[in-house]
Amino acid sequence: MLQLAVARGVRFELCYAPGIVAADAMARRNVIGNATQLIRATKGKGLIISSEARSALGLRAPIDLVNLAAVWGLSTEKGREAVEREARLVVVAADMKRTSWRGVVDVINGGEPPPPTLPHAGAKLDPEHPATNTKRKADLPPLSKRQAKRARQEAARQGNGTEAISSKQAIAPAIVEKRKADP
Repeated sequence: MLQLAVARGVRFELCYAPGIVAADAMARRNVIGNATQLIRATKGKGLIISSEARSALGLRAPIDLVNLAAVWGLSTEKGREAVEREARLVVVAADMKRTSWRGVVDVINGGEPPPPTLPHAGAKLDPEHPATNTKRKADLPPLSKRQAKRARQEAARQGNGTEAISSKQAIAPAIVEKRKADP
């Protein structure tokens, strides 16, 4: 029964912290017994070893978990898969379920033409096409958010106040003049 679930892609999580941090021996005995039975039933496939720790005292290094799995009866290779590979596969499968629909994966490049490339640092400038010679979209210096906000407020004060100015090109000349005036 468990083998069919593993073949379908179901993963089983073994939480080791209750057996390590617990004060009573019964909890340790239950964790060890349940882990060995699950390992035996699944033949070591489809297992994820995690902590379920409520404090830092319950955490262990990955190599310690591989050794703990070996004590429970799991081979070193399958123990390492249970700590590293299987957990990643579960996260990737959950992401695929969330971002795909009926097996169709998101298309990153829809066939649009690639953006034009900028000239590299050693390229010579072309006097016939001055628009391709610049590295920036415009010859204006970049604006910080604070400067853009101040320029919008200043433009709103100068205007009648009913117009909403949101374009950077509409406020850029005022800022360039202000920057030239400020030493």
